[in-house]
Amino acid sequence: MSATLQDHVTQALRTGTLPGLPDQLYIDGQWRPAPSGDRMEAVDPGTERPFAAIAAGAIEDVDIAVTSSERAYRDVWRHAPPSQRATILRKAALLVRARAARLAIVETLDCGKPLSESLEDVETVARLLDYYGGAADKLQGDTIPLGGNFVSYNQLEPVGVTAHIVPWNFPMFSMIRGVAPALAAGCTTVVKPAETTSITALLLADILSEAGLPPGVCNVVTGTGAAVGEPLSRHPSVRHVTFTGSVDTGRRVMRNAAQHIASVTLELGGKSPAIVLADCDLDHAVEDMLEAIYLNAGQVCSAGSRLVIERGAHAEFIEKFSARAQALTMGHGLKNPAIGAINSHRQLDKIAAAVDGARARGIRIVTGGGRATDPDSGTGWFFQPTVLDDVPADDPVVQEEIFGPVLCVQIVDTIEDALHAANGTDYGLAACIYTKDLQKALGLARDIDAGQITVNQYFAGGIYTPFGGNKRSGFGREKGLEALRNYCRVKNVTIRI
Repeated sequence: MSATLQDHVTQALRTGTLPGLPDQLYIDGQWRPAPSGDRMEAVDPGTERPFAAIAAGAIEDVDIAVTSSERAYRDVWRHAPPSQRATILRKAALLVRARAARLAIVETLDCGKPLSESLEDVETVARLLDYYGGAADKLQGDTIPLGGNFVSYNQLEPVGVTAHIVPWNFPMFSMIRGVAPALAAGCTTVVKPAETTSITALLLADILSEAGLPPGVCNVVTGTGAAVGEPLSRHPSVRHVTFTGSVDTGRRVMRNAAQHIASVTLELGGKSPAIVLADCDLDHAVEDMLEAIYLNAGQVCSAGSRLVIERGAHAEFIEKFSARAQALTMGHGLKNPAIGAINSHRQLDKIAAAVDGARARGIRIVTGGGRATDPDSGTGWFFQPTVLDDVPADDPVVQEEIFGPVLCVQIVDTIEDALHAANGTDYGLAACIYTKDLQKALGLARDIDAGQITVNQYFAGGIYTPFGGNKRSGFGREKGLEALRNYCRVKNVTIRI
C-alpha cells in the first residue's frame, strides 16, 4: 500500500470520512445546490453511519441539466474534432490514476466493498477512458458500391443528449462504461447515480472537466429514482437512455423513453450459470468460482450465482469450495477483507429473506446462511458467504436474482441436462463453462442463451468484449467497440454524378 493510500485509509478509519467531498449537483461545469435545499445522507455500509450528505435533486434540476447538455451538444461538442475528444478522455484517465487512492476510499465508503476491489474499479475506469479515447478518432463510415453514376456513403453521427442511470454496485465503472463511449462519439451526457452511491460520480465529472471537457458535456444530478431518474428518462430532449438495474425499473425506463422515441440500452441483471463438467480442472474451477459469486459480496449483475455441476464432480467440488468459503474473511472494506459489506439494509433484508425461504423449504445450506457484522466493531450490514446445495430447478432461489453472496447448486447427470439447466431461467446475461473438452465447450457456448459466454475463467474479457443480456437481462451491448453503436446514428448520402 502506497504512503498516500495508507494516509487516506488511516484518516478515513479514524474520522469515518474524507474531507472536501462534493455535496452539490454538477451542472454546466459548476457546483450548484439543489433549489429545494433537500439533502440525502451517504451511509457507510460497514458502519451503518453517515459519512457525507449530498444534494437531493428534483425535476427542475433535471431540466436545467438536460438543457445545458443540449446546448453543449449543439454548440460545442458535436463539432469538436475527434482528436480533441480523444485527448480529453486520455487526460482524464491520467487524472483518475493520479487520484486513485481518494477515489477508491470514497467508493469503499459508499459501496461497502473491499478496498482492493475499489482500487481495481478505479483502474478499470482509467482503462475505459484510455480505450474510448483511442476509439474517438477512428469512428468511420463506409461506402456502398451502387455502380454507374452514383456515389453512396454512410457517415456516423452522435445521437445527441444521452442519459445514464447508474447502479449502486459499481458506480464508477458503470458510469464511465456508458459515458466514455458516448463522449467519444460526440454525445453529451446527464448522469443520475444511485442514491446510495453518488459521490464518485460527482468526483469523476469534476475530473472530466479538469481534463478539458467543456461545460454541459457531462452533468450529474443526484437524487432518488422518482425525483431524478423518472423525469430524466422521459425528458423529450434525451435521445438515448443507458440504464442498469432491476427488470421492473428497466420496463419503466423503456416506457418513458418510448414516449419521445428515444433508444435505450438495458442491462437488467441475471441468474448466470457456471457449468462444471466432470473433466475440468476442479481446483481451478473452485478458486475461480469463489470470485464469480463472492466478488463485491455477490452484488454483481453477472455473478456466477448458479453452479450447474455434473454429479461425478459434485461431492469433491462442494467439499473444497465450502471449506474455502468458510475461510473467507469479512469486515469493513477499508481493512481489505475478502468480503465487504452489503450496500444497504434493504438489500441485506432481501438476501436474508431469500435464504430463510430456502431454509424453510428444506434446502440444504452447506455453509453460511445468515447475517453477520464487522468482527472488529460489531456493526455493519454483512451476509455470510453461503452455499445452497442440490436446489430444484423451479425453486425461487434458482429462478430469482438474489444479488448477494449466495451460490445455488444444481446437480445434473448429462451435458444435455446441463444445457437445459443453464437455459432454465428467464435471464440470459452470462455463463461460464469449465471443461477440458473443446468440443463440449463450443457446443454449449453455441446453445446457451446468454449475451456473454466464457470458458475456464468466469470474468474473462474485461473492457474489450461486448457485454449485455438476452431475455429479461435486457438488450444492447456495453464495453468494447460495440458500445459505440449505442451513441451513433447512421446517415446515408447518395449522389448522382
